[in-house]
Amino acid sequence: MNAVANRMKATGVSSKAARKVAFVTRGSTHGPISRLVSPSDLGDLIKPFVFLDLFDVPPSKTQLFGWHPHSGIATLTLVIEGQASYEETTGVKGILSSNGGVEWMQAAGGSWHTGGVVGQERLRGFQLWVALPPELELKPASSLYLEPEQVPAVGPARIILGSYEGETGPVPAPSDMVYMYVRLAPGERWSFRNPNTHSVAWLSVLDGQLSEPANVGAGDLAIFEESGADVEVVATTETLFVFGSARKHPHDLVLGNYSVHTSADALATGESNIKQLGKTHFHRYSLG
Repeated sequence: MNAVANRMKATGVSSKAARKVAFVTRGSTHGPISRLVSPSDLGDLIKPFVFLDLFDVPPSKTQLFGWHPHSGIATLTLVIEGQASYEETTGVKGILSSNGGVEWMQAAGGSWHTGGVVGQERLRGFQLWVALPPELELKPASSLYLEPEQVPAVGPARIILGSYEGETGPVPAPSDMVYMYVRLAPGERWSFRNPNTHSVAWLSVLDGQLSEPANVGAGDLAIFEESGADVEVVATTETLFVFGSARKHPHDLVLGNYSVHTSADALATGESNIKQLGKTHFHRYSLG
């Protein structure tokens, strides 16, 4: 945890009504991508959410991510500005729309995908990894692609994954969790009412500034203390952030170069699957 602690600052700032923020981090930035969470550090604290990238990419004709594989997890890409291309080894390909287009790829037993910027606008948004439970981590890969209007709203929040306040997001949650994005006006207060089964909560700001329960601004990831309490935030300026809450993933994170599984045996199977997929589809990827 020392390496993690060096990347984070304790805040200890909270209003009386709000669940406290334990840490704020900006992760590490490489070019247009800020890696806020990785499975080997913060992902172990907030699992099943094990990876989060914030991307802000200028127009480019090159692929943003290039072909790469996964197993044992699902990836959720949320596009806030611009448009993104996607393609998978399942044969699915297309374009994600601006202002809330969503790609959900449940890699599970193994899949490859790629993506890039479309058009002349900057591409801005988030990519999240979710650790899958044992009953799903080696199932066949599946995917879902959504237009912004397919994502239901509860007040200022758009529910992508899981259920909240009577609305169910279009992405089926692999375990007890909810993931959403929220737009607040200056001075607006927003509360998340914990369904009493969740202990993990976090948020990451794309634009704007929150003043409660801690000062959290654009590019920050805030992790709330582990508890069953509600979350309450107040925006200082017009603010957009993503928010995740869940029952904590009860399994260890067993890590490969491209994979996150719940056991060494499952990891070996997943990595064998993606290696074979690479050979079948590209005739050149051996992955060691």
